[in-house]
Amino acid sequence: MDIDARGPRFGAAVTTVVLAVVLITGSAWLLAWQTLAFALGAAGGVGRSPYGLLFRTAVRPRLGPPTEFEAPEPPRFAQAVGLVFAALGLVGYAVGPEWLGLAATGAALAAAFLNAAFGYCLGCEMYLLVRRAAVRAE
Repeated sequence: MDIDARGPRFGAAVTTVVLAVVLITGSAWLLAWQTLAFALGAAGGVGRSPYGLLFRTAVRPRLGPPTEFEAPEPPRFAQAVGLVFAALGLVGYAVGPEWLGLAATGAALAAAFLNAAFGYCLGCEMYLLVRRAAVRAE
């Protein structure tokens, strides 16, 4: 079943703010929260992530009905990619080297910002490339 395309974009906006605060403060705890949010989104789909639940309960009722839908698999894959970068960032902040935390968090922030500001989901595009490569390999 397709999902409201505004939900992942809302989640990307919240993620952008969270990751920006992580870079400003160096908070490993806040990055741990974001890592958990990515993990829940990757495991259960974006609708089951904390930001997806917030969108569904607090934001979507205030909006009109959705006019654009998307398949749930690309955003779910994007959550898994975000999880990898957030986990690397968490390792960097928690045990070092610090540059790893900064770089991985910065990369995740850049991807989240692109989705939030322009609707361009890098992880979704990666999903499509992987799918095309898998079809060609068959």
